[in-house]
Amino acid sequence: MSQVEKVGDLAVSVGYLLKQTATALHASMDAVLRPQGLTVSQYSVLELLGHEPEQSNADLARGAFVTRQSMNEVLRGLQDRGLVARADVAEHGRARPTRLTPAGSEALAGASAAVARVEKRMLSPLSTAEHTALVARLIACRDALTDDGAPTGGDAAR
Repeated sequence: MSQVEKVGDLAVSVGYLLKQTATALHASMDAVLRPQGLTVSQYSVLELLGHEPEQSNADLARGAFVTRQSMNEVLRGLQDRGLVARADVAEHGRARPTRLTPAGSEALAGASAAVARVEKRMLSPLSTAEHTALVARLIACRDALTDDGAPTGGDAAR
């Protein structure tokens, strides 16, 4: 009879620890974004557009790790609040690029500062060298799980 591989002790399972960390990060981000009237998904869109304006719904959905249908709802909420603007008609094909409005840029500044404080708190136990090594190792792990080595969402190397 062959031995069946198991995950083993969850206290040292990298996948389980990553999920716990991602859940704690999401909860901490939610706690600092909620008073600003933003969800984590809405903040993600603002941050993505702050780094690369004029993105399509599909690009934003990939970058924010949500479905295109969910992204439609996120964009509608941001547009209703005047934080993003979308072209009424697509210039090329069906994609209607989205951009930040001045109000969206202002909201992003406050939200990004709050999220940066959360990330700083998360990384506070690490030295600069450990932080650099962690980023490199996380990228290597992520890339090992993609079929073609292409990034799946945001990439620190941009």
